[in-house]
Amino acid sequence: MKKEMKTKTAFPILLPLLFFFVSSGIAIGRSMIEPSDQSDVRAAVQSIFDQLKAGQYEALYDSLPSSSRSRVARDRFAAALQRSRNLYQLDRIEIGAPRVSGNLAVVDTVMYAHIAPPFDADGKLVVQQYLVREEGGWRVATGDRATIDRFLKSNPAFARRFPIKPPRVYIKQNGQWNEFDLRGLRQPSK
Repeated sequence: MKKEMKTKTAFPILLPLLFFFVSSGIAIGRSMIEPSDQSDVRAAVQSIFDQLKAGQYEALYDSLPSSSRSRVARDRFAAALQRSRNLYQLDRIEIGAPRVSGNLAVVDTVMYAHIAPPFDADGKLVVQQYLVREEGGWRVATGDRATIDRFLKSNPAFARRFPIKPPRVYIKQNGQWNEFDLRGLRQPSK
C-alpha cells in the first residue's frame, strides 16, 4: 500500500516533463528517406533534450513550431519549466529511428529521469515525438495537437500508417518498471 501510494504521489512530479514533450509522412520507406533528414531529426530531438536537461528553457521556446509560440509567451513557457526544475533530474534519452515524410517527422523516444526526494525513484517516459520542418529546421510539435492534426490531415497516408500513440509513464519499483495509468489523471468532462 505504501509503495502504491509512493507511485501515485510521484507521478505529478513527471507532469512538467510530460507537458513539454507531450503538451507543447512518417516512414514511407527507408529508400525514400534522405539520411540527412533522419540525422537532422535525431539531432533536433537530442538538442531539445539537452537544453531541457541543462535548464535552458528560453532556448527551448525557439524549438516550438510558430503556431505553438503564438499561443504561449516565452516567459510563461520558461517559468512553467523552471518551477519544475528541482522535481526531477533528467538522465538520458533513447531516440528511435526517425520516420520522415516531407515536412513532418516522428520518432519514438524513451526519456529517463530520477525523481527527487522524498520520492527518490527512477522514472521513464515513453513518448512519440512529432516534429515539423519550419524555417529550415525541425521544431518539436509533440503536445501541440492542433499542429500535429493539421499536418496529419494534409498527409492522410502518413496518418493512417503512423497514428498518434499516447505517452506512457513508468516508475521503477523493486527493480521493475511499473506503468502508471495516465487515464486516471484526466479531468472529467463538464
